[in-house]
Amino acid sequence: MSKKVLYTLEFPVRCSPTILYEFLSTPSGLQEWFADKVDERDGVFSFNWNGSDEKAEMLDSELDKFVRYRWMHSPKDEYFEFRIERTEISNQTILIVKDFAEKKEIKDQSQLWEYQVKDLFHRIGS
Repeated sequence: MSKKVLYTLEFPVRCSPTILYEFLSTPSGLQEWFADKVDERDGVFSFNWNGSDEKAEMLDSELDKFVRYRWMHSPKDEYFEFRIERTEISNQTILIVKDFAEKKEIKDQSQLWEYQVKDLFHRIGS
């Protein structure tokens, strides 16, 4: 079995960090763009896509800065993260997505994230 590697994607977004954070960290926000249905109980998020359920625990978060999740079926050192940064010069908001995939799957996984983030930006009007 091939070991998964961390990869990072960056997306400029026209949105305040506060609004963006809500879409990345709350069940109602995530349900708008990430999954068909999202529930949360005691820090464990249940994501549903077309009747298929996946659970992820929220590992860490900082208000308006980042949120990190780990799929319950994944190894302890693998996670996916949404980080919100501001550029110094233009003060533009950047969404940074970090995730793990096998090297040969990074391109496909990146395209999936790009599709998902495009839907997110549509929902927030960016």
